[in-house]
Amino acid sequence: MALCRPWPTDQTVLLNNGTRMPLLGMGTFRLRGTELVSQCVDAALAHGYRSFDTAAVYGNEMAIGQALGALLPHHGLARPDIFLTTKLAPRDQGEAEAEAACLHSLEQLASGYLDLYLIHWPGTQGKPQGDKGNQERRWQSWRALERLHHAGHLRAIGVSNYTLGHLQELLAHCRVPPAVLQVEFHPELAQQELLDFCQQHGIHVQAYASLGCGQLLERAEVRQVAERCGRTPAQVLLRWALHQGVGVIPKSASPTRLAENAQLWGWDLSPEDMAELGAMDCSRRYCWDPSGVT
Repeated sequence: MALCRPWPTDQTVLLNNGTRMPLLGMGTFRLRGTELVSQCVDAALAHGYRSFDTAAVYGNEMAIGQALGALLPHHGLARPDIFLTTKLAPRDQGEAEAEAACLHSLEQLASGYLDLYLIHWPGTQGKPQGDKGNQERRWQSWRALERLHHAGHLRAIGVSNYTLGHLQELLAHCRVPPAVLQVEFHPELAQQELLDFCQQHGIHVQAYASLGCGQLLERAEVRQVAERCGRTPAQVLLRWALHQGVGVIPKSASPTRLAENAQLWGWDLSPEDMAELGAMDCSRRYCWDPSGVT
């Protein structure tokens, strides 16, 4: 796998296995349909996005694979110039199931390898959150990911929506430590203990729902900081994460917003700005709560 990737170093993170990953990626949750996906990927590539995040449960892996295959040459790029992430569906927890699901995602994305593959959820679809088999099934899934990583199908492996307890459990038994933890992360859900743990153990944290599903864009604190900085509320929320070394994967179907969300470099938030945003933390979730998964 030849690596072209002329990415600015200050816009990337070096993962614990030596793989370099862009700090900004394009999220694709709820982007469905060949035409819409192609339009969004085209706009993202034009505005400098080089990382794309999807998942089996999003139902758009094939459309993304087709879009990248058609559009990368148009932008003077090849597969090694981008970073591609997808995730194991909760229905596919288990060793054989996870391996088959991962290989299917590779086919859907028309890619010989993935830059990052995540276990999407610590539980199993169709099983109660407190099911005693959750721990064994996610451990079986991780063993499958380790094997696919060693075989060269997955350049890096990680998890999504894991709590501190889930991570501690994984680190106690794994041969390959997770390179990335992807979680909901924004000023109202700062998850400081989890962030500190990951930074101490060399696990990169990547944020989803950085805008609080759009709700945080109207918060007075965010708008005040944005006005002081001469930036938009979305840019402030994304920069808040980057300031802490946390990657971001904002999603938008609007080319204008895709361009806006990419303008995150060459400026930063002041200590006063960070303190004002930090005071918003109230452990509020806008998405899913994994804390009840045993």
